[in-house]
This record gives sequence, structure tokens and C-alpha cells, in this order.
Amino acid sequence: MTSPTASIPASGVRLGSGELRSMVARVLADNPTTEYGPREISKILGRSSGAIGKALKTLTGAGHAELTQPKPVRYRATATTASAAAGTATPAPVAPASAPKAPKAPKPAKAPKAAKAPTPPKAPKVAVPAVTGATVTRPNGQEYHLRELAGRADVEVLRTMRAAEVPVLLYGPPGTGKTSLIEAAYGDLLTVQGDCDTTVADLVGEYAQNPDGTFSFIHGPLVRAMTEGRVLFIDDATLIPPTVLSVVYPAMDGRKEIVIKAHKGEVITAVPGFFIVAGHNPSVHGAILSDALASRFSFQVEVISDYDLAAGLGVDKRAVTVARDLAKRVEKGEIGWAPQLRELLAFSKIAAAVGAETAAANVIGTAPEEDRAIVIEVIKSAFGTVYKPLSLGARIKSKS
Repeated sequence: MTSPTASIPASGVRLGSGELRSMVARVLADNPTTEYGPREISKILGRSSGAIGKALKTLTGAGHAELTQPKPVRYRATATTASAAAGTATPAPVAPASAPKAPKAPKPAKAPKAAKAPTPPKAPKVAVPAVTGATVTRPNGQEYHLRELAGRADVEVLRTMRAAEVPVLLYGPPGTGKTSLIEAAYGDLLTVQGDCDTTVADLVGEYAQNPDGTFSFIHGPLVRAMTEGRVLFIDDATLIPPTVLSVVYPAMDGRKEIVIKAHKGEVITAVPGFFIVAGHNPSVHGAILSDALASRFSFQVEVISDYDLAAGLGVDKRAVTVARDLAKRVEKGEIGWAPQLRELLAFSKIAAAVGAETAAANVIGTAPEEDRAIVIEVIKSAFGTVYKPLSLGARIKSKS
């Protein structure tokens, strides 16, 4: 990625009308294949990310930039970005105010409608037991609080997708409760934690040495889920290299089978009940939702933090207010982080143990360094005090 070639006025210099838009367009035009957010361009230009966000929206509306991702917002150059950067963008032509209308052509006579073919009978739906009550117990014994999804309980909908053989993808920031929902929905879960180092062997299995020095092939979680009719949860699936993740594709389509090349070409066929669900964190660096992966997960659900639930669970109202405020700023592209349900529940535990002041300071330390100044201001507004990240102080002297 290259830096903008145009000279950048100092951050304290007042810009003329349209000058900031030209500067933003120059950043995009100099790096046409790179996607930018307002904060990244703010660091390059030394200007307010809020003002840059408005400039990006204006450029997009005029066709001089392209919105490639809504959350978090990302933009990239178009064919006309360079002209906008140079201040030579050609306005769209305006149609004459009183152009004469051409006479309407007579409508052709309608052809007689063909007889409809009989509709084939629909396959009977698989019965899914309804979820009663407001909570479901997860395998670890913790209670999961149900949320509404498509007019029904979320756990019930996910179980219905399994019965209908429609793979599910849950996406959202870390800590919003994706894993908790999946554990509550499926009691026979096998989990693969994805990252950039995940290999095919982590999914299908590999050879292991026996005590007598011989080797045996140990099947991995994908094969176990297929042969035992269980649910495979691939957490952070979009961090796994696409060439590795492609091993699950044949199991998800009509074939429902895979070939283990490392084990003499063994063919594994899925039995009824086998199902795949995945988690995706769009804001995590390196997470890529490829077209091949997205097309196989036909049912995609965004999971955001339920701040009302946090308040109902007894989280300090001031902490919930801070989280809501920061979440709105994330939506606007001003910052990239906000406390999620996981952080709010941790706040409650810390506050109960050592006090709300320490818990508030810990939230600041949890935030990314580039967002801390705003987090400090928002916490000051809610708590009435300026806090700093937790740090060790002077040595405690022994009492004589």
C-alpha cells in the first residue's frame, strides 16, 4: 500500500470548501485495491474521522467511492475517484426540463395463458420441539437467556435449521454471545477453534503413534460429527485458510461425503443428524468471508450484544450506558471498539470483588489504545470521574 502522493495540509490548517473530499479521494485513488475505514484515513490525513466519514459518504453518493462493507464501514476507489481527487469530477448530465414525450406505442395483444403445471407436493416438515420458558441450560450448566429471531426463540430457530439441513453462520463482534447461543441450541456439539494455523488434519484427523511404535489414524471432529450424526461448530471459521476450510464443502452439499487422502482415500459419508454451524467475527484482523464459504451458509444471522439483558442481569446502569454510547460511535465509524455482553458481565464480577471504580478503570485498559481517549471521556460522562487504565503503583512498605 502506498501513501498519498498529494501534499497534505497540516492538521491545524483550515481547509477550503471541498478540499477535504479531494484529500480523501486522493488516499483512495493512490491505493485503488485497498479498502479503508474513516479512522485509517484519519490517521493518514491527521483530520477528524467524523468529518472524513461524511466526506466518504458524499464521495460514495457521487459515484467517486464504493461502500464495500457496512459494519465496520469500509470504502474503496472507483473509476472516477482520481478525477474527484484532482477536483475535476464531471457532474452528472441534467436532462432538459421540458423534453417532449414520445407517443406511447400500442400494447401488444396478450397471449393466452398457458395451463399451469401441477405443483409437486411439498416434503413434510421435520417436527422440532418448541422451546418453553425464557432460558435454556448450556452443557456447562450456565443459563442461556433466549432472544427473539424471526418471531420465534433463537434456539428453536437454529434447531429448525438443523432439521431442514440449512447450514447456519452467526456473525458479530467477539463477546456478543454467538458461542453461548450455539451451545444452547445443540447439546451434541463438537467444536473446532479456527485460526490461521488450522490445518486439514485438525478437521479430518491424522496418524498418531501407538505405545508399540506403530501408527494409527485418529479421526478428527469433522469425521466424528459425520459418522455420529452430530453438530460441528467451526468457531472463527473465517480465520482458517480457504484451502483448508474447503475440505468441509463436500460434506455440506448434496454429496454429504468427504475423501481423506491422507488415509488411503477413505470415503466418509454423513449420517442423518450431521450439521455444520460456524462463527464469524468481521472486525477481527484477517477474517475473510469468501464467496465460496458464504454461499454454503444459507442462513446467516448477526449477533449483537443485548444491553437490556445486561441491565436485567444486574450490570451497573452506568456501565450499560457507556457500552451503548460506544456502540453508537462504532456504528458511525468514530471508533472500532465497544464493550460487549462479555465485558459487561466481567464488569459486574470485578465491581462486586473490588468496586465499580476499579471495574471502570479496567474497561479503559481493555479498550484498544487508539480508542482509549474517547472511552475515558464516555466513562467520565457516565461515572462523573476521570479514570485511567489499571497499573501497578509504588512498592508497599511493611508496617513496623
